[in-house]
Amino acid sequence: MRSLALIAFAALAALVLPFVGSDYALSFGVQLLMFTALAYSWNLIGGYAGYTHFGQVAFFGFGAYVGALGMGAGWNWLLAAVVAGASGLLLALPLGFAMLRLRGPFFAIGMFGMARVFESFALGFDGITDGGTGLYLTPLSDLKQVYAAFAVLAVGLLFLTWRLDNSRLGLQLLAIREDETAAEAMGIRTSRLKIGIFAASAVAPAAAGSLYATYLAFIDPATAFAPMTELTTISMVLLGGLGTVFGPLVGALTMSVINELLWSRFPEIYLMLVGGVILLAILFMPRGIAGLARRRSSLFPVGREGLRRLVARRSAGLRTEIALG
Repeated sequence: MRSLALIAFAALAALVLPFVGSDYALSFGVQLLMFTALAYSWNLIGGYAGYTHFGQVAFFGFGAYVGALGMGAGWNWLLAAVVAGASGLLLALPLGFAMLRLRGPFFAIGMFGMARVFESFALGFDGITDGGTGLYLTPLSDLKQVYAAFAVLAVGLLFLTWRLDNSRLGLQLLAIREDETAAEAMGIRTSRLKIGIFAASAVAPAAAGSLYATYLAFIDPATAFAPMTELTTISMVLLGGLGTVFGPLVGALTMSVINELLWSRFPEIYLMLVGGVILLAILFMPRGIAGLARRRSSLFPVGREGLRRLVARRSAGLRTEIALG
């Protein structure tokens, strides 16, 4: 019940912000919610399944261009975002089938290379994408609509992560993360699960890319496939807590505030300072802020801890727990 109350509070705060704040608050809120959605999506495959990678921006950029081209053809911006999300899912299925044969650093580097391939396509097919010049869109008269869409996306992912964390599927993903070979021996269909969660983790980034293009009324390869977007997302998950329910939200909020404070005061050394903050946080809080808070209270649930220990020990008892749900 406490988790549901926190989710409801997050939803209320997200929906109220643009109506009580300035244009700056709206801009900050859009960035915060976008990165929250990206962090939760990355946490599905990187946090729960243990397949960390640097290629989520490929889906973000792909969705941005799908949405921008759709709006250029006369689509409603919301329809364009839905189509972009569905396109991200369809793209991720064959891509996951191919890339998830790799593990560890090979998967991470392979996905980073895939993002660069997508960026090259966006630059090369200038007859469709206008290359490095980018695509210009008709600005919306009320950007609060885009903010509301980002809020629904981010809060929806928070709720789905909470459901996943308390489900049989979540336990199976944890088993894959801890020891994939042992998980296969327990009867878990690891290949199907990995492809499914990989595809699911591509939907929100693609939709978010389309929404971001709508918000900017512009998209180009440098913006759509920026490595900094990927690094910021991963940093937020690590700072908040990898494989946790509220970690991505806490990490996104903390990083966004730190970014704003440091950028306004120290623009010349901003990136160095942000990197230092992240490094210190990882060194002294290896489980993230949510993991640290969990030691003191039950405010930030981190899954079924008893079953996590069973997974870590790879005992026969885990198979029984998963089979019985």
